[in-house]
Amino acid sequence: MSRHITEVVPLRVPVPLASTQGTLALDLLPRREPPVAPVVPIAGGRRRGAEEWARRFGQAIVEIVGGDRPSTQVLRWTTRDVFADLDRRAVLVARAGGHTPGHARVQPTRPRVVSVHTCFLHDAAFEASIHVRYGERSRAVAARFEARGPRWVCTALDWS
Repeated sequence: MSRHITEVVPLRVPVPLASTQGTLALDLLPRREPPVAPVVPIAGGRRRGAEEWARRFGQAIVEIVGGDRPSTQVLRWTTRDVFADLDRRAVLVARAGGHTPGHARVQPTRPRVVSVHTCFLHDAAFEASIHVRYGERSRAVAARFEARGPRWVCTALDWS
């Protein structure tokens, strides 16, 4: 007579479904309170001056990357790392476009700063988001500026 085994042994033990899986734990519940950001009181004239500075600086850097200006024009207003990255971008764009960086060239569409929004971290530092248009295309640039004596210096620059 043959004997049949009626009990099945599972190869894997069932694991209950967890609310978070893996190493990325996300809280998927909606936030009930708005995020709290510290309010930094800045005089209106200083704020307007910083926004205008960020606008002029933003226009200069997109013209540098586009090949219209030499990167040395912003050397005094950038850190060494920001300047090196900006110069590298200008060289790469020039190489791709077949022109020499820093020499004015004929472009069908010139970059234009559309808007600038600033957020002061404290009296001597602010961050700016800069909206740039290239004809029908848009680009965002984020910059951080810190006061170094009487002038603002760009300490971080991020292109998206």
